[in-house]
Amino acid sequence: MSDITRTDSDLIYQLEEKPPVNQSLIGAITHLLAIFVPMVTPALIVGTALQLSTDTTAYLVSMAMIASGVGTWLQVHRYGCIGSGLLSIQSVNFSFVTVMIALGSSMKSDGLHEELIMSSLLGVSFVGAFLVVGSSFILPYLRRVITPTVSGIVVLMIGLSLIKVGIIDFGGGFAAKSSGTFGNYQNIGVGLLVLLVVIGFNCMRSPLLRMSGIAIGLLVGYVVSFFLGMVDFSSLRNLPIITVPQPFKYGFSFNFHHFLVVGTIYLLSVLEAVGDITATAMVSQRPIKGEEYESRLKGGVLADGLVSVIASALGSLPLTTFAQNNGVIQMTGVASRYVGRFIAIMLIVLGLFPGIGRFFTTIPSPVLGGAMTLMFSMIAIAGIRIIISNGLRRRETLIVATSLGLGLGVSYDPAIFQVLPPSLYVLVENPICAGGLTAIALNLLIPLRRDEQKNATTSINELE
Repeated sequence: MSDITRTDSDLIYQLEEKPPVNQSLIGAITHLLAIFVPMVTPALIVGTALQLSTDTTAYLVSMAMIASGVGTWLQVHRYGCIGSGLLSIQSVNFSFVTVMIALGSSMKSDGLHEELIMSSLLGVSFVGAFLVVGSSFILPYLRRVITPTVSGIVVLMIGLSLIKVGIIDFGGGFAAKSSGTFGNYQNIGVGLLVLLVVIGFNCMRSPLLRMSGIAIGLLVGYVVSFFLGMVDFSSLRNLPIITVPQPFKYGFSFNFHHFLVVGTIYLLSVLEAVGDITATAMVSQRPIKGEEYESRLKGGVLADGLVSVIASALGSLPLTTFAQNNGVIQMTGVASRYVGRFIAIMLIVLGLFPGIGRFFTTIPSPVLGGAMTLMFSMIAIAGIRIIISNGLRRRETLIVATSLGLGLGVSYDPAIFQVLPPSLYVLVENPICAGGLTAIALNLLIPLRRDEQKNATTSINELE
């Protein structure tokens, strides 16, 4: 295998080439279309599920954009050992959505007020991000423990866990459940409309239309919802001109049991970042082995951790390197990291204006549900592809079956392991943690046959 892995698509602009400003802007906008909706959706989902105030949800959205801009700038510039130096785009990590909802709901049921809930969620996120920073220095050891089968299970469990969130929004959300309108004809009709529009555009030949399918589906659903009287603009009144980021706006509190859950997700998400960065190197026609590759990998994961530290301090959910942009590089032939500068500036500017973040809070739940149900299912499919790509021999089948059974089983009834000590129960009651930890344990305990040793060294990154 050569040091440089080439893809079928020829690059128009190589990694270190600088496209003209107009072409850089077009490339930046194309990348934004791929990440903008997935970037703001986690904050909207968490805000809706925890019934946070409109101001808090809007602030989460704004900080997600600003933190993503800062993270993208660090990745593409590569200051010293920080950053991959590739066109690596940062965005909110979907892995934390179900965890934040589960922890926040538990605190809410205990009677904690919104500000204390936010301070605790962001506090453990802030501390947990340093685990990713530390992981960047021991990546070779982690990659021997977390194989493609293990990472595939984690991605699969993330998708399966999120589908429940998407389908609840599809029917109208938690507010509709309270008002008795959940699953009525109007909510289901709007959700189905968005779903069909997204599917339709994803079947088109034009790469740009396929890439914009989710955004177009949301736009169509929003317009229809407006005419049906489902959109409430009252939250857009009396807005300040600019949102000023406030470090630890909600204070800082720390819960060790919550930290165990969040820390586990952080460690499991390291491999996602490794896969995304390697895939970016592949489509950018850069080495995926050797000194340069290891340096980019370490710098990219280090930046991932530092950006999540910054994001949590500002008031955003944790961030990670986004995989969607690898497809954009392949389709456009533009791998220039200088395009990332334009993306970073655009994100920061968008996040500074509160009207943008507040506007997204007016999107009705069925509109989000119609798009997110499909998107979350695609995450699960991605996990299945990773698992199958590594082969399903007897050993892998045992690991996948056991991890899926325990992880998915916990999602049906989290009380199954309530006899365990609280420090352990708080880990296994989350399906992602339960499935991921089971996969890691079995991967270490079940021995490899000699003829499987060679195949086991294949990195998940090469599969993408």
